[in-house]
Amino acid sequence: MGVYDPQNTTVNADGKIVTGFSEGTMIQASKDEEGFSVKVSAKGETDVAISNNNLGTITITLSQTSPFVSFFNKLANSKKIFPIWGSCSAPKEKFGGTQAMVKKPADVEFSDETSGREFEIQVLNYKVE
Repeated sequence: MGVYDPQNTTVNADGKIVTGFSEGTMIQASKDEEGFSVKVSAKGETDVAISNNNLGTITITLSQTSPFVSFFNKLANSKKIFPIWGSCSAPKEKFGGTQAMVKKPADVEFSDETSGREFEIQVLNYKVE
């Protein structure tokens, strides 16, 4: 039996450990394109085309009170390229890359409760280990 504890999940962006995640899904990550495509001819012959697209997207949801909201908004506005790595120690996973950019500042919402701020981070050399 495996046990997952969200406390074992971390994100390191531009050398800083991110804190202040919102409730629910904290981090979501995926490769933008499949590693290959297949075509099959009318006679059943197959061709495989390898994709060299290494783009991936990491989405981080922070509480509006997180000190990292302004950090990621500044990264988005500056268009700075930075490293980002997410990891979980149990089960052991690591994902991210050395070249990433925040697509845009977070959308802003205020209500009678704290809300989330979502950041989409494009990773130019995404990988999962």
